[in-house]
Amino acid sequence: MHTILGAGGPTANALTQELIAHNQTLRLVSRKPVATNNPNVSWQKADLLNEQEVLAATAGSTIIYLCAGLVYDAQIWQQQWPVIIQNVISACKQTGARLIFFDNVYMYGLVKGPMTENTPYHPCSLKGEVRAKIAQQLMDESQAGRINATIARAADFYGTNSMNSFFDMMILDKFAKNTSGQWIGNPNTLHSFTYIPDAGKALFLLGQTPDSGNQIWHLPTAAPLKGKAFIEMAAQIYGTKARYSVINKLMLRLVGLFKKVVAGTVEMYYQYDHDYHFDSTKFEKAFNFKPTSYHDGILALSKSLYQKQN
Repeated sequence: MHTILGAGGPTANALTQELIAHNQTLRLVSRKPVATNNPNVSWQKADLLNEQEVLAATAGSTIIYLCAGLVYDAQIWQQQWPVIIQNVISACKQTGARLIFFDNVYMYGLVKGPMTENTPYHPCSLKGEVRAKIAQQLMDESQAGRINATIARAADFYGTNSMNSFFDMMILDKFAKNTSGQWIGNPNTLHSFTYIPDAGKALFLLGQTPDSGNQIWHLPTAAPLKGKAFIEMAAQIYGTKARYSVINKLMLRLVGLFKKVVAGTVEMYYQYDHDYHFDSTKFEKAFNFKPTSYHDGILALSKSLYQKQN
């Protein structure tokens, strides 16, 4: 039994598709219903902040995937992530299930050079401090032999219709509509983006490989490109001009006065005005996995959009 906590989000959906494609039995867990018409897939309501609901939702699980996302607010993260992690740890101890936690890179802080699984934690944001704390808690439990935990990290992602990614929302969606795009930070710096379908496949592979447990993995991600290169590539694929404006930190602060989710990006601005190089060599070599190129990923998205419109 594969159980996905935080079902319904982009990564959880990609993982769900992989599990269904491989005829796995899975349980989707979330506060809001997730539609399913597959006999191998069930849905169960649970609030991850409620320990008893989490224990009930994970009963009988062999693998638990934690793919939850919280409101993009540091205070909420400080309050809720420690509770969620502790509840999930309790569920793993009760069921004996392996845990695969879908994580980000905020705990690393500003890194000069590639981010790898061995990069030390030096968070320079409140959200990064939260992520560092819960990641260390999981690895401490794992190293003590109390649970079997895997941390699977991804870079900023793209390739979803939910518009949760700034690249999807501010470049690809804009160019698809033949309008001007927007880029956060310095377009002359490098950036890495994880293709969501690749993340789903990688999480599935980790779940199928017991030896991958009790360690950290960077999910397969193509080598970084400069922001301008992303913009020009997307414009060419969508058949439009590479028109865009740049959003700086002051602009984010001003918009953040009216939109809290934008205010939450201000402390993460360092990721957009410095090189952001996410390295997934470890995973690529271990699983002989070649990440989808940015060209192929963007092209697939453009074709998917065209099919929906026609």
